[in-house]
Amino acid sequence: MSWTSLVWFLGGAVLLCAGFAAAYVPRRRARRRAAAVEWSRARTAIARAEVSRDATTADVPEAERLLAKARHLAAEGGGSAAARAATECATEADRLWREAADG
Repeated sequence: MSWTSLVWFLGGAVLLCAGFAAAYVPRRRARRRAAAVEWSRARTAIARAEVSRDATTADVPEAERLLAKARHLAAEGGGSAAARAATECATEADRLWREAADG
């Protein structure tokens, strides 16, 4: 293999790696940012459900179960799907406690 061929081969490999990095890095950053936003929503929903629980005197076992599930999902962490599931559980628990408080 001549030096010219080796230089062209290495140059092509460098360009291929640079193209991959240029496409992969922004997507990874966006995925991480989206997951952080989802987890922020989940933590807010859990806190809102805890406030509703503390504000009512009614015992709502289903809401307690949903809140425990949301807390468990938050403790385990995970991606956006786990955060959305935790948000849904906490939101439903909040709704149940609000309905119990209203009458």
